[in-house]
Amino acid sequence: MLNDFDYLMESDEEALRLDMKTEEGVVRKQALWAGLRQGMKVADVCCGSGKTTSVFHAIVGPEGTAVGIDGSMQRVGFAADRYGTEGVQFLCKNIKEPLDDLGLFDFVWLRFVLEYFRSDAFEIVQNVSRIVKPGGIICLIDLDHNCLNHYGLSARLEKTLSDIVSTLEEKANFDPYAGRKLYSHLYRLGYGDIMVDVGAHHLITGELKESDAYNWFKKVEVTAPKMNYRFPYYPGGYDEFILDFKKFFVDPGRFTYTPVISCRGVKPIS
Repeated sequence: MLNDFDYLMESDEEALRLDMKTEEGVVRKQALWAGLRQGMKVADVCCGSGKTTSVFHAIVGPEGTAVGIDGSMQRVGFAADRYGTEGVQFLCKNIKEPLDDLGLFDFVWLRFVLEYFRSDAFEIVQNVSRIVKPGGIICLIDLDHNCLNHYGLSARLEKTLSDIVSTLEEKANFDPYAGRKLYSHLYRLGYGDIMVDVGAHHLITGELKESDAYNWFKKVEVTAPKMNYRFPYYPGGYDEFILDFKKFFVDPGRFTYTPVISCRGVKPIS
């Protein structure tokens, strides 16, 4: 990620949250779809806990290399401790600043990042694109209509979640519609052989898994104090809201999902 003060979800437990919510099988399927293969040099931009970088290393094998890049020294340390091994490197970098010293990569990955940088998204992709070698692949993955697709919640909870997302757009540079913009980013940068896939993420039904509970409750816990939202539909304020929110999420009859859009392209050779 970027520096601590730039990243909406920054907290002491963010590496753990990212690690818990990352499903290795899903990452592997997405990476193979995008074209990651044995022997490649891959950059995992905004690598978080390092779990995705570890998956990439398993795919590229001993003939390839995997570099995880993140803007938080805490997360880089977490990643190195948990997933550091021969052929894997973790570095602290700000993705808004030049990355040229890293060299060129066969495959560059940027997943669940642009949603936090609404006004900067294209410039970030443009900057990251510079480390993709001619003929190399970039893969962008992000959510669309983020945090807004639920069924079974009360009218006041639905209105509050909509207000919160709007407030985050206005005050925290959050983009709930980042996914639908990925194709345009690559098209504007001249990438060819662009492929797009749309699926479901945060598909939650039945009994709530521990990882989903931790992820969603931590999201609210971290973001609420940063936006100064007054929770007007709850006389008891944030405390009453969070009780209603948790009651909805632990109900096995609720339905929650978020569309996830994957977009990959090949950088022109000339």
